[in-house]
Amino acid sequence: MAPAIVWFRNDLRLDDNPALMTAARSGAPLIALYVLDDDSAGQWRMGDASRWWLHHSLSSLADDLAQHGVPLVLRRGRAEFALEEVIAETGTCAAYWNRLYEPWAMRRDNEIKTSLRGRGLTVESFNGSLLFEPAHMRNRQGETFKVFSPFWRACLAAGGPQAPSPAPAKLDAAPAPASDTLDEWGLLPKKPDWARGLRDAWRPGEASARACLSAFAKNHALDYKLARDDIAGQGASRLSPHLHFGEISPRRVWAEIMQSAGEAGLPYLRELGWREFFHHLLVSYPEMPERALDRRFDDFPWRDDPSALEAWRRGRTGYPLVDAAMRELWLTGFMYNRARMVAASFLVKHLLLPWQEGARWFWDTLVDADLANNSGNWQWIAGCGADAAPYFRVFNPVLQGAKFDPEGVYVRRFVPELAGLESRWIHRPWEAPAHVLAAAGVTLGETYPRPIVDHAAARALAAFEEMRASSADSA
Repeated sequence: MAPAIVWFRNDLRLDDNPALMTAARSGAPLIALYVLDDDSAGQWRMGDASRWWLHHSLSSLADDLAQHGVPLVLRRGRAEFALEEVIAETGTCAAYWNRLYEPWAMRRDNEIKTSLRGRGLTVESFNGSLLFEPAHMRNRQGETFKVFSPFWRACLAAGGPQAPSPAPAKLDAAPAPASDTLDEWGLLPKKPDWARGLRDAWRPGEASARACLSAFAKNHALDYKLARDDIAGQGASRLSPHLHFGEISPRRVWAEIMQSAGEAGLPYLRELGWREFFHHLLVSYPEMPERALDRRFDDFPWRDDPSALEAWRRGRTGYPLVDAAMRELWLTGFMYNRARMVAASFLVKHLLLPWQEGARWFWDTLVDADLANNSGNWQWIAGCGADAAPYFRVFNPVLQGAKFDPEGVYVRRFVPELAGLESRWIHRPWEAPAHVLAAAGVTLGETYPRPIVDHAAARALAAFEEMRASSADSA
């Protein structure tokens, strides 16, 4: 019997994998294939942190498949060419994959599907990464939801997603064609080795994803609503990179949280809803990663300040909570949600730098970098997206720190030069008396920077009013 290809993408797991399950049920011997297609992704090729994760996730997947006697075949280049090569080498009769929702991937995959079907191959694609297929979740006008609350109500009214399916009990392997090696791809850093913090913080792979979900469901799902903003605590699920790379499915997460916590788990499942919301928006608005959905922001007077941008990137703004967040990102490839909001708000509201600059930096440094979530959340914080926070909402990094990191545990962890400062001054060292700074070994402007900008909304609001005036004049 001619073999069938299972084309793995952001679904690097065996559990609840509809493409893999369908291929296994077909009875055809399987070729497991992963293609690193940087060419089609263009400017949205994976960033360095994501590439580190991908290396280890593929290694884990290869081990899991090997237990079933199926080797993982690796090819690099344009996906359509790689598929053609494997088909020609093996006489493949069918191809199965789970859908991607990035604009470039949707265009490419549709062209591949049309071409292969035109040559008589069986080709099927599935929803393996979302709770609901975007085309099936519409408002009363038959359009994509642009406001989250009614979208979430519609998700709940649908009765939840389809139940997850277990991993196939048995897989039959076809003779494998030639494969690249992971080391040949050079996904890991060479020198300097900046990934030590990532190695300390993460264990990519399906087994780790399941363990992470199990621990969160057991220990934190019930109190997530209260614990999620505790920046220094352990309230976050840390499932986002596992979800992005498909090491666990959102259906599996939904099922286990509901089984463990019932309706008390809905505050966490709502976070899955936000993830879903932005993916549905991206399908309908493929320009979302580059252009504001609120077209008035085409005229926004963003500043061009490379030194301020670099200070923000490196955690040298003089605002301890912002700096801790940015250093956590650099060290671990991750940032707690509350910290993300404060750091992102600082870039666009205090520094008046374009949200796209922040999105690009996060894209390169986050292990959970996801095109839909990254662009959707940046537009939300900038006030220019669907269901966005009002532009005049400016997060005060001092007050946010005092509220969500009152003892400065988070700041001390990632900004060690302030570790000796009393808690009352930890989020505003520039206001501390000289003798307090001296006792803590802090010299502003030397051991720790002075604030690079004053906290005042007037500058951001003035820019917003300038934009509105410009839009009114051109109307």
